Amino acid sequence: MLFAGLVTFSLLSGSYASNPEEVITLRIVNKDISPDGFSRSAVLAGGTFPGTPILANKGDRLLINVEDSLTDDTMLRSTSIHWHGVFQQDSSWADGTSFVTQCPIAANNSFLYDFTPSGQAGTFWYHSHLSTQYCDGLRGPLIIYDPNDPHKDLYDVDDASTIISLADWFHSPALNAPFPFFYTANLINGLGRFVGGPASPLAVVSVEFGLRYRFRLISMSCEPNFVFGIEGHEMTVIEVDGVNTNPVVVDSIQIYTGQRYSFVLNANQRIDNYWITSIPNLGDTANTTAGGLNSAILRYVGAEHCDPVPKNTTSTRPLLETALHPLTPVPVPGPHKVGAADVSINLNIGLNLTSLRYTLNGVSFFPPAAPALLQVLSGAELAQNLLPTGSYFALPPNKVIEVSIPGSADPGGPHPFHLHGHNFYVIRSAGSSTYNFDNPAIRDVVNTGFSGDNVTFRFVTDNAGPWFLHCHIDLHLDIGLAVVFAEDTGAISKEVVPTSWKNLCPQYDGLTPSQL
Repeated sequence: MLFAGLVTFSLLSGSYASNPEEVITLRIVNKDISPDGFSRSAVLAGGTFPGTPILANKGDRLLINVEDSLTDDTMLRSTSIHWHGVFQQDSSWADGTSFVTQCPIAANNSFLYDFTPSGQAGTFWYHSHLSTQYCDGLRGPLIIYDPNDPHKDLYDVDDASTIISLADWFHSPALNAPFPFFYTANLINGLGRFVGGPASPLAVVSVEFGLRYRFRLISMSCEPNFVFGIEGHEMTVIEVDGVNTNPVVVDSIQIYTGQRYSFVLNANQRIDNYWITSIPNLGDTANTTAGGLNSAILRYVGAEHCDPVPKNTTSTRPLLETALHPLTPVPVPGPHKVGAADVSINLNIGLNLTSLRYTLNGVSFFPPAAPALLQVLSGAELAQNLLPTGSYFALPPNKVIEVSIPGSADPGGPHPFHLHGHNFYVIRSAGSSTYNFDNPAIRDVVNTGFSGDNVTFRFVTDNAGPWFLHCHIDLHLDIGLAVVFAEDTGAISKEVVPTSWKNLCPQYDGLTPSQL
C-alpha cells in the first residue's frame, strides 16, 4: 500500500469495517521530511505527507479528535481542519473553516469534530483552513465507500493503495513565501523531484495484470492545476467530486485545486513499467518530465524494478467538463433560462496590484475577529450586520441560487472556486458558451476560466449555514478572493453547538503573536 497507518478503520479483504462510536485521533505535528530530497520542517496530520487517510463507509458517523501538537513558530501553530466536500448538514460548526465557522484550535489543545455525511459517498479530502497552512503539509485523503456503489461491477480493486494524491511542495514555510507563490516541486503520493535536485525516489503504484482498479485522484495542490495521465492506458472516469457520473473514457485529466475524480484503469497492457505524469500549468517544472520531474511509476507485478522507457504518447482524448453527466439524472433546479433563478449573483474577480489583494465585486475578504457563525449565534442575523462588511450575501431558505463568475483576465488565473456546504450544477463551463440545463456536471469545485468565459452554476438553499465560496489557490484566498453565503440565518441562529466549540475563541484570543 502507498499509505500506512489507517486510523480506526480496518481493511478487510476489500471491505471496510468501522466502529461508528470510536474516536479517530488526528494528531497535528511538526516533523522534518524530505519528500523530494530537500529536508524541511512541515505541518503534518499523523506525522506523514499526505496525512493519514481517513476511510469510512456511507452513513458512518465520524468523530475525529484533532490534537494540535505544533511547536515550530516559523509556521502557524494554531490550526483548523476542513472536511472538503462534506456538506455538514445541521453541523456547520464542524466545517472547520477558520473565522467563518470556528476560531482556530490553539496549540496544545484539541477539538472533536463530530459529523455524519448522510447520503454522501465518494472521494473527498481534508486540509487546514487557516491562512496558507495547508501548503506546509496539512492535507490528507478522506474516502467514503459505498457498499452498494452502482459502479462496483466496473472494477475489482478499490482500497487505500488506489488513492493518488497530487500536491505542490515548497522549500520554505508558507508564511515567508514570495508573491507570486511559486512552489518548488510537484509530488505524486508524497514523492517527487525538483529542478537541480537529487534523483529522489518516486512513488510506485502497483497493479496486477488482468485486474481493474478504481483509482481516486485528489488534487491537494495549493497553487497549480495539473494535466494527469498514465502512459499507455485509458482511464474511465466514473466520479467527480463525490458524484457518480456516466462513464467517460479519456487519456488525460486536467484537475484543478480541490477537485477529485475516480477513474477505472484496466491493467491489460504488457507487464512493464509505465510513467504516471502530472504536468503543472506553472512554475519551474511546467511542461516537462525530464529527469523524472512531475512523475511517478505504474508498475505491473512481475516487472523489473526500474524506471520506465518512455513511450512518447500524446493525449488525444482529454476529459472535458461538459462531457460529465450525473449517473442518476437530476433536474437542474429552477426555470431553464439564464438569470431566471430565485436569486442571481454575479461575482467579478479583481486584483489590486497596489495592495496585492484580490476582490470580488470590489471587496476583498479579511478574516473577522469573530467567526461568521459566532456572529449569527450572537444575534447578527442580517447579512449587512456581519463583518467584514461587503463580504456576505444573505440567501433565503429553499430557493434556487444562480452564481455567475466571469473568467479572469489577471495573471493568477484560472481560478478554481469551491463552495462549502453544497454541490452545484455547472450549467456553463469554462471554455464553453453553451448552457446545459438538462444534465450538467454536479461538483463542488469549478474552474472559472479565462477572459471571455462566464462560468455559471446553481444550487438550492437547503442547508443552513455560513458557507464559504472561495478560490482554492490558497494564496488567492489568503489575499481576499472569497465571500460568505449566509444561508437561512434564522435557522443558523438556532444551531446547537458543543461547549468545546464555544471555548475555541477564548483560547485563541488569549494567544500571544508567537503562539498563533
